[in-house]
Amino acid sequence: MFNISPMYRRSCGRIVFVSKDLHVVKIKIALTYKNKNYVGSMFGGSLFAATDPIYMIQLMQILGKNYVVWDKATEIKFKKPVYKNAFAVFEFTFDEIQEIINKVATENEVNYTKKLFITDENNMI
Repeated sequence: MFNISPMYRRSCGRIVFVSKDLHVVKIKIALTYKNKNYVGSMFGGSLFAATDPIYMIQLMQILGKNYVVWDKATEIKFKKPVYKNAFAVFEFTFDEIQEIINKVATENEVNYTKKLFITDENNMI
């Protein structure tokens, strides 16, 4: 249902895979006339918008309603222009989830940082 949400549809991102345990989410960001910039590459804001909400919503679903999850900050570093479809894989290991649960239990909150790499389809697993 996430793919039909107006706020996500406008990013040109689409969720293409979700594991049953929600620990892995894969998205595709299609290069279309809607997100192509003046020089023909993908608008960086589209890459940002398509990837920004995934980790937060993924973690909210994994941890459940007894936890408050908030996306406090993000940073993006562009390495090269995107001239075709882009893909990203969002993954939480069981160890990462357990670490978050343990830190919240002892410290009452945790700031957790994840790295994400946006790649072309040749690198998509």
